[in-house]
Amino acid sequence: MLAILPTIMRVPFTMAILHRATLTPSKLEILTAHLQTFASVRELSPAQVELLGAYRFDDPAGDVGIESHLVGVGSDVVVHVPLTYRGAPVPGAEQWLIATMDHSVLGPRWVYDACGDPVYVQELVRAILTGGTQVDQYVETENGPILRPSIAAVLGSGVAAAPVPVVDSVVCTRMGDDSVIAAGGREVVVHHVLRRERVPLDTAPSTLLGTWPGVDQPVVLSYLR
Repeated sequence: MLAILPTIMRVPFTMAILHRATLTPSKLEILTAHLQTFASVRELSPAQVELLGAYRFDDPAGDVGIESHLVGVGSDVVVHVPLTYRGAPVPGAEQWLIATMDHSVLGPRWVYDACGDPVYVQELVRAILTGGTQVDQYVETENGPILRPSIAAVLGSGVAAAPVPVVDSVVCTRMGDDSVIAAGGREVVVHHVLRRERVPLDTAPSTLLGTWPGVDQPVVLSYLR
């Protein structure tokens, strides 16, 4: 059963607009290849990989797609993979480029490991500090946008009035199965390989919690320190 996180007030115009499109390669193909960068799951068969859910943040400028995937690998491992989608390559960010894909509506897209992308990190920090959630997702149709329920839900531990530092650059380091990101005068830890809740709440007060189908209790996906 999907655990329900507490409801909070959202800004009405914060949403993600999705297109009915063909992606080449598919997201599952991109994610399956990217899992090889995690040593603890590298030996598992691609046949064991399945998409369990995803959640999105909004880029206020409307230029960058921000989507975090929860990928099941075998019977007891879930890999948390934040990605950003861009309409052009980012100079100097080659090390974070995961793949390029063709989007039948938007054209070529450059897919990045979001932990190296300041746009994602800014919105992650914002969600953690202000008690933010995933944005609503709408699918474009001939009759206008239709709400698509999110399969995964996230909730930051902060409060709406909390100040949010500006993130204009990041330094990201992979440490085992975590990404550790220096940004905006803070350090952000993103958990990737999830076998159980990794960080007790009493030692990490600024967190992003997540749930998805099959998860009974919220799991720490990311935290500030």
